[in-house]
Formats: sequence, structure tokens, C-alpha cells
Amino acid sequence: MGALDYLSNFFSATSTRRRSRRRPMQTVEIKVKMDCDGCERRVKNSVKSMKGVKSVEVNRKQSRVTVNGNVDPNKVLKNVMSTGKRAEFWPYIPYNLVTYPYASQAYDKRAPAGHVKNVIQAVGGANNTTDEQITHLFSDDNPNACSIM
Repeated sequence: MGALDYLSNFFSATSTRRRSRRRPMQTVEIKVKMDCDGCERRVKNSVKSMKGVKSVEVNRKQSRVTVNGNVDPNKVLKNVMSTGKRAEFWPYIPYNLVTYPYASQAYDKRAPAGHVKNVIQAVGGANNTTDEQITHLFSDDNPNACSIM
């Protein structure tokens, strides 16, 4: 079977016809403010007609559009914006995945229930202190430790 695959790949590569590379299957989430059924239908139809789209889910309550398929995320965003709606990639992550959910940039009133903004300060980036550094501040071995202890 290996020889047949090799020959078929060899002949298809040498033919004048170019094969297009398939994009990997992925999920694209976009935040779009939708007020009515018409807005929802217009956004869904604009994305559904794209090549490579397998499924489209619209959640008007969360202002969220989820697209599954072999698509380019930037093209999906551009198609949604062509409907006249302001759109952006989904900026939120679930609350339980975040180390510091009350960081100043993470909390957002407009975030859906159980979600916070996806920012470096909330996830636990390089600027945040770790527990070991905090406990070292109050250590008996540290001469500059808190004088109250």
C-alpha cells in the first residue's frame, strides 16, 4: 500500500492542477451585539454561507457566535463585520480557569455570568508574585521581615 500512496502523491504533485491546503478544524468564538431575531439571522446567514463552515451557534443572551469548521478566524470576523455589526474575538474565559479573577483589568460588568476577561494579570503572568515570594517576606530567616512578628 505504501508504494501506491507514494506514486499517487508523486503524480498528483507533478500535475498542473494545484491542490489547496485544507485549514485545520477549529472553533472560532466572536462577540457580537445582537438585539433582535433579524440581527441574529443576518449574522448567522453571513457566516453559514462561508466555505468550510460545519456549524454555527448563536447565543443572543451572551452576544456570542460560535463557528466550527475549516475556516480562517480573521475571515469569519470580517464576514460578521460586513453585516454592519461591531464584532471582536471572544475576550472572556471561564471564571474557574483564572488564578486572580479580581485583577483590575479582568473584572468586567458586561461579561457573561461565570466569565472574566482574558488578561495576563488574571491568568498569572510574570508580573504577579507567587506564594513562595509572599511567605518569604514574613519569614524568620529574613532580617527585613515584618517587625510585628
